Amino acid sequence: MATRRTPTRKVKGRTASAAAQARKPIELPDGMWERISRKAYELWEQRGRQEGSALRDWLDAEEIIMEEIHEARE
Repeated sequence: MATRRTPTRKVKGRTASAAAQARKPIELPDGMWERISRKAYELWEQRGRQEGSALRDWLDAEEIIMEEIHEARE
């Protein structure tokens, strides 16, 4: 029986497994989480407080906020 290996990569002079990398959350710039959260809540209200669309609201809010940041940097 063949042994399955976990993919690894070098991180700052050490090797980290793909599983360990997946557990580390992505760090957002200060205030980003709150901005996205407020925008997602606003979208939820605009859509009639419809349950079951939290992920859609969050992803839409994320896209809107990222676009605002991008436009502000131009």
